[in-house]
Amino acid sequence: MGADRGIHVEFKDGLNPLSVAKVLRALVEAEKPGLLILGKQAIDDDCNQTGQMLAGLLKWPQGTFASKVTLDKEKQVATVDREVDGGIETVLLDLPAVITTDLRLNQPRYATLPNIMKAKSKVIKKYTPGDLNVEIKSDLEVLQVTEPPKRKAGVIVSSVDELIDKLQNEARVI
Repeated sequence: MGADRGIHVEFKDGLNPLSVAKVLRALVEAEKPGLLILGKQAIDDDCNQTGQMLAGLLKWPQGTFASKVTLDKEKQVATVDREVDGGIETVLLDLPAVITTDLRLNQPRYATLPNIMKAKSKVIKKYTPGDLNVEIKSDLEVLQVTEPPKRKAGVIVSSVDELIDKLQNEARVI
């Protein structure tokens, strides 16, 4: 386990999930991997969008929130278990595919000093978005941010019958 090399894409400005997905798509087209494994959410903006956008741009199948992944290299498929409200959902993906991970996927390994020293000698290729022919721009423009209107003060009712009457006659929700 481990990596023989790395890729570092240098950015100067802030990023959005679609820009990251476009950069990753360009890297996929150059590197031709058979499987992409991404985290579920970005730590900076908590978006949970890049993996899904990347799968859409590549037109690859996706397994999101994976808690268990089983690869069958002979059949070129991945079986992904994901937690849903009703239990575990299992999806079968043809490879190549994009998988986003859940925190239960594996136990982190802690680097040992000898492995840290080995990692320092590994090749890390550096790119810029321009090297990959990707234009980084925001497709969104924030026009205005306003606070929601102030809420009216609540009402204390003295009985269940009074509550039901107010819900029926004033709020008209039942």
